[in-house]
Amino acid sequence: MNSTNIYVGLDIGTTKVCAVVAASDPVTRRTDILGTGMSECEGLKRGVVTNINKTAEAIRKAVEKAEQQSGISIRRVVIGIAGDHISSFITRGIVTISSPTREISGADVRRLLDDVRKVKIDGDRRILHVIPQDFIIDGQDGITDPVGMSGIRLEANVLVITGSLTAIENMYRCAERAGLTVDSIVLQPLASACAVLDEAEKELGVAIIDIGGGTTDIAIFKNSIIRSTSIFGIAGQKVTDDIMAVLGIRQVEAERIKLEFGHALSDSINRDEVFQVPGVGGRTPTEVTKSVLCQIIEPRMEEIFEFSLQEIMKSGLAHQLAAGIVITGGCSLVRGADQLAQRVFRFPVKIGIPTGFSVDGLAREVSNPMYSTAVGLILYAAQQAQEHEAESVPVTKETQQDEAVTAEPLVPEEKAGVVDRLKRWFENL
Repeated sequence: MNSTNIYVGLDIGTTKVCAVVAASDPVTRRTDILGTGMSECEGLKRGVVTNINKTAEAIRKAVEKAEQQSGISIRRVVIGIAGDHISSFITRGIVTISSPTREISGADVRRLLDDVRKVKIDGDRRILHVIPQDFIIDGQDGITDPVGMSGIRLEANVLVITGSLTAIENMYRCAERAGLTVDSIVLQPLASACAVLDEAEKELGVAIIDIGGGTTDIAIFKNSIIRSTSIFGIAGQKVTDDIMAVLGIRQVEAERIKLEFGHALSDSINRDEVFQVPGVGGRTPTEVTKSVLCQIIEPRMEEIFEFSLQEIMKSGLAHQLAAGIVITGGCSLVRGADQLAQRVFRFPVKIGIPTGFSVDGLAREVSNPMYSTAVGLILYAAQQAQEHEAESVPVTKETQQDEAVTAEPLVPEEKAGVVDRLKRWFENL
């Protein structure tokens, strides 16, 4: 185990915080899940922090559970970010090759992407990722990996993903208040894609739809490159809220009933089958038919998928999804969700389960759509650490340079404030 790196993925969601600890061997590329922790969270709304103290406490609880299970003291984490403050745009980068041999190196590609990171954006926003779409060498386009090729002028079309500086800073503050150091922030659908999509799907063309508690996150891949991302604030919590309002029950009961008895398709259930709804304040429990419950769930789930379809259509990539749609996240666990999605999208649909780790240890525990983002954060961080060692920087990989997350701080930073750390992190991009 001496050669392994420890990674901690922290999914800070609207309804829950999920922490996953894993060990990754950079030589064999084997990843073992060592521990998990989950706690309820009431400090976010649609992916944005609204209460730092509540969020920090939820983070502490989830991390403590993961520490107890893994036996590892967690100090550094990779966290995911979502919310309707996320946006993206395409820009072009250009550099001149100065080598006497005119051979393009990985350093040239990194220099180009560094220049792209200097693109002018609003002062209240920060760049999260720069993702090359394709390269052009002396006017020749369609190049996926320019390293080793010859040329004088190297260009790239680059997808730039940005987020609200305030939202990013508040994520940092929550983690710091919980006693943690954030090594990097990763767009949640990008992380989830690492966990649930295989290379064939990304090559053929696929959309991943991660339906969390507060946001629904979408990423579209084609030719192994992420081409589009979008996020909107209608997700699983809305379904739970509807059940609470109609049945007059507490959130915890509504969430349990949604997953235990709920169904997203009214024509796929026994309409006469009933279940008990607990009474509030000592009142007698009542019986409700599954038909009534489905009438609550189906319209909201249909709305989520219709909004997702609109986002896919806006991307202009709907006709390129040969591998169809993959839905994941906690709300994908509602029975019939994939069937309803297929009816709305008219594409093949499957539920995405996290993979990419060894089958030993706690693999079964995290083989659940609720863990897609947290597991994906680990796989993303491990992948970035491996690629940081490589000379080639192919277009098929995201090029943010992240260091391995370790169980103990690499550099003592107790006296540094969140703004200083944030500035240093962006300077190192």
